[in-house]
Amino acid sequence: MILHCAIVDDEPLALDLLESYVNKTPFLQLEGKYSSAVQAIKELPDKQIDLLFLDIQMPELNGLEFSKMVSPQTRIVFTTAFDQYAIDGYRVNALDYLLKPISYVEFLQAANKAVQWFERGKKTEEIESIYVKSDYKLVQIELKKILYIEGLKDYIKIYLEELPRPVLSLMSMKAMEELLPSIRFMRVHRSYIVQKEKIRIIDRGRIVFDKVYIPVSDSYKQSFQEFLDERS
Repeated sequence: MILHCAIVDDEPLALDLLESYVNKTPFLQLEGKYSSAVQAIKELPDKQIDLLFLDIQMPELNGLEFSKMVSPQTRIVFTTAFDQYAIDGYRVNALDYLLKPISYVEFLQAANKAVQWFERGKKTEEIESIYVKSDYKLVQIELKKILYIEGLKDYIKIYLEELPRPVLSLMSMKAMEELLPSIRFMRVHRSYIVQKEKIRIIDRGRIVFDKVYIPVSDSYKQSFQEFLDERS
């Protein structure tokens, strides 16, 4: 899926940074960048924009006001240096909210969230892959190959079939959990997410992948048992 996007930001450095992020993300295509909402409002109605990266604090017409004029088919990711705007952002149904300075990892997480939103809207087939940043590269991960994910402070390890080593990525477990379709993946511990259909062996309440034993913590035991009852 290719998402057509635009950027509106009155800070030249922020505008250029977001443009560079869009250009190195394979599933995003930049359709326009604007230094003010007033400029954007003249051109955006003639374009089909799926995803809009929108600064909040701008002169003449701010991002919150402008967002109410955008097509309801356009998803909005607010960008700002002022975190007090977060609540207002979600009140206008923002897809995500990024606090400046924005890292590429944060940008990519928001972009992946947009892909999921549009895939769900298609109601045809589930997403088959996601992108994560690993070793300064953007890596496509096929969901069907994921066995489990392990959280390590600010990093995660993604264990895949047929790969001897996991893919290491700088992102949180919470962000990863939000990216993965819940119909296929399940959180079983603060540090582990597993793919349901890959579970083959359970030994004394622990999920076994080869020589790795994954514990199921108390807070997830009920949902895990419900999953087992459905399969029995």
